Amino acid sequence: MADALADAMVAVGPPTADAITWVPLARRRLAERGYDQARALARAVGGRLGLPVIRLTRRSVATTPQAQRPGGERRVAMRGAFEPIRHPARVPRRVILVDDVLTTGATAAACADALAAAGVHEVALLTAARAFAGRGRGYTRTGSQPGLWLPGDLPR
Repeated sequence: MADALADAMVAVGPPTADAITWVPLARRRLAERGYDQARALARAVGGRLGLPVIRLTRRSVATTPQAQRPGGERRVAMRGAFEPIRHPARVPRRVILVDDVLTTGATAAACADALAAAGVHEVALLTAARAFAGRGRGYTRTGSQPGLWLPGDLPR
């Protein structure tokens, strides 16, 4: 599944980067699931783009599932949920952060904060899916935004 989704993710034309990283799962969730879906996607995307895939963050707080929380609660719950992993090697300047689903952006923002604390200068987010609240499309601007592939759009 990761390979098929990575093909679609790469088809949107991800930004230039020096490395790929992912939004890590908490240890308990990883043990329950047996795999980290974002890491699997990151590896597949990295292979297609010829970029190194580096673990740069870890969960410092095991949050409860965010699916039923509204945006404000998600932002509060995710604040400080990630911390940078210190590497002896040079930290990449530009990183693509990979996750499976983008809902409110609270998780990605918290992870990007940890990446910035690690010394990353630019963080671009690449997700396999975008969840929308309510019945409509949920996106108020006309047309796709870079990296956002709306229903009915052709990949760019």
